[in-house]
Amino acid sequence: MRLEYFQMVDRIEAMDLDAGTITCRAVVPMQSPVFEGHFPGHPLMPGVLLLECMAQTGGHLILARNGYEKMAFLAQADRAKFRSFIVPGDVLEAHSKLTHEGSGYAVCEARLLKDGKTVADAEIRYRVVPFPSLELKEQMLGFVRTLGHPDVA
Repeated sequence: MRLEYFQMVDRIEAMDLDAGTITCRAVVPMQSPVFEGHFPGHPLMPGVLLLECMAQTGGHLILARNGYEKMAFLAQADRAKFRSFIVPGDVLEAHSKLTHEGSGYAVCEARLLKDGKTVADAEIRYRVVPFPSLELKEQMLGFVRTLGHPDVA
């Protein structure tokens, strides 16, 4: 993870475009300015960043399902639950399953696991639109190649 850059996913472990599922790996860094304020002497991963990790996982699935021509932007999060504290060095497994796609929106059921146990989950809604600029598209495609996206042009 690169928290300061909101790059929450380190690697795509598995993706099934037909089934609409994805599994990603995210390792919480040992050091980050985020932990200086959250909380001094007792660093915890902020819940909002756990939600972002789940959102990015589903976003990678939606990006691939749309042939890398459309991007998913977080629009809404429902029923988010944070069940356990996450600390520097924790290794997370992020899962997302597409439950709706169409009319410019997509919805995923997402969850984060640590040591096989669910630590967070949420329903995430995305607005799916063409890339707003060629520069953003090129930057995004360059980044997703490093994560193990399938068939990136």
